[in-house]
Amino acid sequence: MLTPADYPALTALAHVLRCGSFEAAAHALHVTPSAISQRIKALEDRMGTPLVLRGSPCTGTATGRRLARHMEDVGLLEAQLSHDLGQDERVTRRPLRIAVNADSLATWFCDAMAQALAAQEGLLFQLEIDDQDHSADALKRGDVIGAVSARATAVAGCDIHPLGALRYEAVASPGFVARYLPDGITAAALTHAPSLVYNEKDRLQDIWATQVSGQRLSLPAHRIPSTHGFVDAALLGLGWGLNPVGLLAPHLASGALLRLSPDPVDIALFWHVSRLNALVLAPVTQAIVGTAKSQLIQTKTPAT
Repeated sequence: MLTPADYPALTALAHVLRCGSFEAAAHALHVTPSAISQRIKALEDRMGTPLVLRGSPCTGTATGRRLARHMEDVGLLEAQLSHDLGQDERVTRRPLRIAVNADSLATWFCDAMAQALAAQEGLLFQLEIDDQDHSADALKRGDVIGAVSARATAVAGCDIHPLGALRYEAVASPGFVARYLPDGITAAALTHAPSLVYNEKDRLQDIWATQVSGQRLSLPAHRIPSTHGFVDAALLGLGWGLNPVGLLAPHLASGALLRLSPDPVDIALFWHVSRLNALVLAPVTQAIVGTAKSQLIQTKTPAT
């Protein structure tokens, strides 16, 4: 079990993983790199397992990341206690690790972060970008304290808040449609027309193609891990793909992109937050839920 004597070492560990090096952590804590190294070595001996993978940058093992998250939890709880006792005259910078999908970050989540900072000064957002179907996995591993996810059931030990649905449309450039889809959306055409995928976890294009063709298809795909790059690739005729409607409006209006289907795809999103920190993060949750309610599609039964 951890004891109060371990907390200087845990603080050193959290700073190494946050800053990426022993030297940067030492500078932040106003000690020498040797002191940081000694603290972490003692903690690794105490825990009986490596905690830091030395490199550029330094990263944490599974145990190291979990211990660092514990220190961040403690920091949030201490900050809340100071606030409750009226002792928060000096703003304390507190890292807040959140998993979020790239499309939310590109469309509405930055507004939510700005609202959260207006309500709760001192937060430092540390975002982990992952597909909406997998972002909750980081919460289950203990790597983050909250997650925007398509998972509709609460992660164990977490509260869940519905946010609404992020709307997508399948689009391509006129030149791409003329070249690859001259006879419309058919199974044969989709097996030859290059699609766009964010990464190997992105299943949106496969799901849409199955729905419109009535069969499961093998789609050729460009892998482009950037939401804005996705739109740019479609504009340049590299492929077809599903993009958030918030990024498409000017291109659809100008005719630079064409809808491949009259029916949009709505992906329901949820905010999962660690129950341990739910009270501390209530202003953050309020900002995320409030921003989502104003910018996402609000329906009782959004398609998934």
